[in-house]
Amino acid sequence: MPNYKRLKGKGLTVFFTVVTYKRRPLFQEDNASECLRRCFDVTRSKYPFIQDAICVLPDHIHTIWTLPEDDNNYSLRWASIKSGFTRAYGKEHDDGYINRSRKDRRERGFWQRRFWEHVIRDEEDLTRHLEYIHYNPVKHGLANAPAEWKWSSFHEYVKNGYYLMNWNPYTREDAHDYGE
Repeated sequence: MPNYKRLKGKGLTVFFTVVTYKRRPLFQEDNASECLRRCFDVTRSKYPFIQDAICVLPDHIHTIWTLPEDDNNYSLRWASIKSGFTRAYGKEHDDGYINRSRKDRRERGFWQRRFWEHVIRDEEDLTRHLEYIHYNPVKHGLANAPAEWKWSSFHEYVKNGYYLMNWNPYTREDAHDYGE
């Protein structure tokens, strides 16, 4: 088994991708996305972090967090969010994906075991990842424009003057490539 090494530092800003088990489209229904939002809120109250951006798609989540200066344990935070969601959502919804390995580990079939993380290096890297998150529903064919996607921090960025409502990264000369 690989030995994963996680970067340590103070007050890291980190981009994450978290995927549902077997890409199950859990979050295509508002009640699952709302349950996830509550789990984020509960976790943030116990283990503070700033959620700089987020987009919840049917089968995965992209988010950027800034962690406290004295606590960069994002694995603990993800464990809290994922287990909280599994308990809350799993009470009313059959996961139907429990195999022998997951049963032995007392896991349910809602989440892939790991997540992908990337430590944000500088302002340009942050801008690139913010744009990636907010354009992702369009990239996946779920919306014609970022403003159409309900489960995204795009709307907060518009409200705060960072984007215009009709923002499209391809209309700018310095646009980044969001292709596959």
